[in-house]
Amino acid sequence: MIKLSKYVLYNILKSKIIIAYTLFLFIVATGLFQMEANSSKAILSLLNIILIVLPLVSLIFTTIHYYNSYEFIELMLSQPLSRKRVLLSEFSGVCFSLVMAFCIGVGIPVLLFATDVSIGISLILIGIFLSIIFTSFAFYTSVNARDKARGIGTALLLWFYFTLIYDGIILLILFTFSDYPLENFTLVMAALNPIDLGRIFIMLKMDSSAMMGYTGALFKDFFGSSSGMAFTFGCMILWAAVPLLLALRKFRKKDL
Repeated sequence: MIKLSKYVLYNILKSKIIIAYTLFLFIVATGLFQMEANSSKAILSLLNIILIVLPLVSLIFTTIHYYNSYEFIELMLSQPLSRKRVLLSEFSGVCFSLVMAFCIGVGIPVLLFATDVSIGISLILIGIFLSIIFTSFAFYTSVNARDKARGIGTALLLWFYFTLIYDGIILLILFTFSDYPLENFTLVMAALNPIDLGRIFIMLKMDSSAMMGYTGALFKDFFGSSSGMAFTFGCMILWAAVPLLLALRKFRKKDL
């Protein structure tokens, strides 16, 4: 499995898309830190870019890679290798390449220029988790859809849902039922979107909860505690593990 993962990783690292993705993140991150005198503002701006670009690239790149590697996967399955091992090797190779690109593109500028190292490390951790989560989602959608266009379309719908539609639904619910106490409901709904979970976690690390009113104070009380941090990363792990496990289950039964 390790040899197969290395082979997948080496092939991906040669890809111009990964190189361009790394350079894009590095240029944007460095540029923001150079333009902003306050590193906290630069991190906040960088966070907004990451929460949009990172899920999109992870979903689309992974989906395209899976379909382009379909013949290679069939070849590997003709060898004495289990389906689980082949899919996990593909997943780990893609995942590691995207995480490496993020750590080089964003991690290096953040560690060099961020005045508050703890916030910088938190941003890097959230980025790593989001890369793994949306790679996991991409594998699930790709395994379920035999057609490449359908798989990419499903990946784009997932991106639209988590980045745009979900927040719109939450705002509509909060506006419609504004007369009712929805604080606990808001906490639960935040956990149902890994992007929102990452955004709230970083904003609370930066003491931006004052901008969020009473709900921000509630978030700070919960997510600011050690149990809240454990809850956040526990949810992130579940978001990464569940789609991957479902993809493995489907892949074992799939007629290739």
